[in-house]
Amino acid sequence: MPDDTLKIAIRGSTQDHLSIEDVVDGVVMLKDGSCAMVLQLSSVNFDLLSEREQQSLVFAYGGILNSLNFAIQIVIHSKSKDISVYLKRLEKVEAEQSNEKLKERTASYRKFVEETVRRNDVLSKSFYIAIPFSVLEMGIKSAKGQIGGLFAIKKKGVEQKLPFDKDYILEKAKASLSPKRDHLVRLFSRLGLEVKTLESKQIIELFYRMYNEGTNPAQKVGSLNYDSPMVTTMMENEKKEGQND
Repeated sequence: MPDDTLKIAIRGSTQDHLSIEDVVDGVVMLKDGSCAMVLQLSSVNFDLLSEREQQSLVFAYGGILNSLNFAIQIVIHSKSKDISVYLKRLEKVEAEQSNEKLKERTASYRKFVEETVRRNDVLSKSFYIAIPFSVLEMGIKSAKGQIGGLFAIKKKGVEQKLPFDKDYILEKAKASLSPKRDHLVRLFSRLGLEVKTLESKQIIELFYRMYNEGTNPAQKVGSLNYDSPMVTTMMENEKKEGQND
């Protein structure tokens, strides 16, 4: 007689192993009640700067970090760059080019890019700063179960419950995080960096991309629903709506 347990489908989700409880009004709420805001920073081509400019930039960056009286988490996210669209655009330009010399140069450049991509992975880097809000700031005496870092994986078998009502936590988190966010924006803007506060939809998309790197790069963002932390495809949403009708 076959084992009935084999008939039970094994179900699992990346979201079951993350520490995120919800994303509301641009604030990430973790399962232990701590929260965070996420900033995205532009980059500087350090190699193109002169030696004096490099030293000045490093000194200014060190001064910013030493001046902070609260913790931050710096994250650098690297991912493979899909340049197939760019190559197709070059092919189109090459085909439409009437000047033979320019056509040859365009073809030569396209082949150079193809060879470069074939030999090396083309990576794009994104820079983020997470500003944490600890449950200790709400008067909790200890935080033994607190998860270390916004981008950490939840420990297996660890079940956590929010210590307070979600609206209360969100109110306290915003009051603490907003001044810190504004302070960081001012500091990094002095370095010539563009600083952007991620909204809820952008945060959800960021985590989806980070923890689903096997997703087809050609998949369009519009095919996914990033309006809630539980990410589903549009097709799944349509099926659910049909069942409700």
